[in-house]
Amino acid sequence: MPPYAEAAAAIEAAHSVAVIGHVRADADAIGSVCATVGALRQLGKQAVGLIGQSHPFADNLRTIPGAEEIALADSLPDVDLIITVDCGSLDRTGTLATAVSARAQDTVVIDHHASNPGFGRVDLIDVQAESTTTVLGRLFEHLGVTLDQPIAHALYAGVLTDTGSFRWGSPQMHTFAARLMETGLDVRSIAVDLLDSGTVVDLRMMGRALSSVEVHEAGDYRLAVIVADHDLIRTGSLPAVEGLVDFVRSLQGTNLGVVFKESLPDLWHVSLRSNQINVALLAVALGGGGHTPAAGYTAHGTIEEVLEELLGELRAS
Repeated sequence: MPPYAEAAAAIEAAHSVAVIGHVRADADAIGSVCATVGALRQLGKQAVGLIGQSHPFADNLRTIPGAEEIALADSLPDVDLIITVDCGSLDRTGTLATAVSARAQDTVVIDHHASNPGFGRVDLIDVQAESTTTVLGRLFEHLGVTLDQPIAHALYAGVLTDTGSFRWGSPQMHTFAARLMETGLDVRSIAVDLLDSGTVVDLRMMGRALSSVEVHEAGDYRLAVIVADHDLIRTGSLPAVEGLVDFVRSLQGTNLGVVFKESLPDLWHVSLRSNQINVALLAVALGGGGHTPAAGYTAHGTIEEVLEELLGELRAS
């Protein structure tokens, strides 16, 4: 059983807290930071939200209440407790990783990724949860937090996006979403902000990317692959680039969708999606992590080299 009571006790004992979300943040990370900071302040704690990177996170995530307060940082403030949210491994805390590692005994890890090895004094890793915001919803019950509308909005953002708009998950996921909606959320607007907004520039970028889709075979696997090199990525927004993988998740005749995104020359962030295989196991084998339908890792080399690395791992599996 995940240690909800231990995490609650650590939080109750603290007076000041730094809440850290992962680099290249998504809605579950930002929603988790915002919800946790809001809950801590409701409990009378001093709390600040941090992301360990220098470049801003996507503009559409700033529609989540509290996101504008999140600081981009490379050092920790003087706090009693550190909470990492949605960070599947220590390196996902980015420029804060060394500082967090040095204070592991003052750290509570809150996550839902099965690949998370744990790196805090309390590791609340609930792999049955659809999102980290779902884990937080259960933790807030232990803490007696009231679900006001800003906290509910932040929690809903995470569960909405990490379930592919509720396309997979347990019955409890829908029950949780219903509780959040009872606070009066405008869920249509939230969906538009996080999933449905876009620009002509993004559409053109996506068109160029989708026109290059290729299918590769490796043993029993058929991969739909998009390569988004550095020049292509620069022409689109982060949400549009990250959304490319949803187009190849379930392409007819394939069982694995892959997008290679080149953030720097020969540095690739690889997104894996599948409705049929456990991509978390594949990502872990390649130095990354994630959960069953969605995972990722980082690779170095030319596109030919990183593609062959992935195909070789699949042939050997």
